[in-house]
Amino acid sequence: MNTTPSARTKGLILVVEDDPALLLMMRYNLEQRGYRVETAADGESALLALETSRPDAAVLDWMLPGLSGLDLCRRIRAHPSMRDLPVLLLTARTDERDAIRGLDTGADDYLVKPCSIDTLDARLRALLRRHQSSYDVLSFADLTMDPETHRVERAGRNLTLGPTEFRLLDLLIRNPRKVFSREDLLKRIWGQNIHVEIRTIDVHIRRLRKAINGPGELDLVRTVRAAGYALDDVPEGDT
Repeated sequence: MNTTPSARTKGLILVVEDDPALLLMMRYNLEQRGYRVETAADGESALLALETSRPDAAVLDWMLPGLSGLDLCRRIRAHPSMRDLPVLLLTARTDERDAIRGLDTGADDYLVKPCSIDTLDARLRALLRRHQSSYDVLSFADLTMDPETHRVERAGRNLTLGPTEFRLLDLLIRNPRKVFSREDLLKRIWGQNIHVEIRTIDVHIRRLRKAINGPGELDLVRTVRAAGYALDDVPEGDT
């Protein structure tokens, strides 16, 4: 897994390709077009990258060692926090039935290798425009969250959240005052088929509270006894 450090404007792209020379070329050319680029050489490394960062789009080679690009796309679509990620499949397969199979799996677009960087750039720009509505700045009470830049503020001060706390807040702020059970949060944040202890939710909720609530401020994360958690601006005991 490798991330370019320079700040750009077009967004962060995860490129998953097992050919080192092609991966290096794609990374260089996309950087020249104004993207930030994160790379992975196999599906497992890509899953790790997706867990630790939130790219704006993913370019997946179909024929990866171990977990294929097609299987990786299925995993992405099955994971609640990643299901809306724009995915472009890149492959040497030329049969139209393969393209249909890739799109049916959940890919947003499909390109046959070799392709020009102009074509790849155009397809990525189209995908990012299509998903731009997901990047609207979200707000609740005096809390604001920008999913594109990962910037979170409360009452004008910057907040620092870990990746899991960010995903929790993203879910809660999109559904204000809705109570989520611990089981529901586990499924939505970690996915249906990943085993995580239910007590883990309580740990991350505590971390989220610590991150967003300053001294003297209202605790915006409401605990509903025997039910779960909600983002709410009604103080405990007033409901």
